[in-house]
Amino acid sequence: MCLGTPMRIAHVDGLNAVCEGTGAQEAVSLALTGSVAVGSYVLVYLGSAVRVLDADEAGRIADALEAVACAARGERFEHLIQDLVDREPELPPHLRNQDSTNTTDEERAYGTRNH
Repeated sequence: MCLGTPMRIAHVDGLNAVCEGTGAQEAVSLALTGSVAVGSYVLVYLGSAVRVLDADEAGRIADALEAVACAARGERFEHLIQDLVDREPELPPHLRNQDSTNTTDEERAYGTRNH
């Protein structure tokens, strides 16, 4: 499985950049985002910046990825996803069922309906 990771732009040369994140540097293409200023954050997927991020969103994504790694190692991770603890999960708007009549709680939560 491939995941996008947040990285900070350290150097830009046209549509090529050197980005830093998780203790490593990576050459990244800016062809999908256009030129981005040094110090900005981008979401990097397979060597390409696919979206510009603000610092807060980059931090939340980095924390979520670290939480998954901690869970895989059997370590505590709740402190990394504190904004998700103690609330019901929500589907993003584009996955929500527009007609919620006659659907179960599970169907509403997961956007599925058995016929």
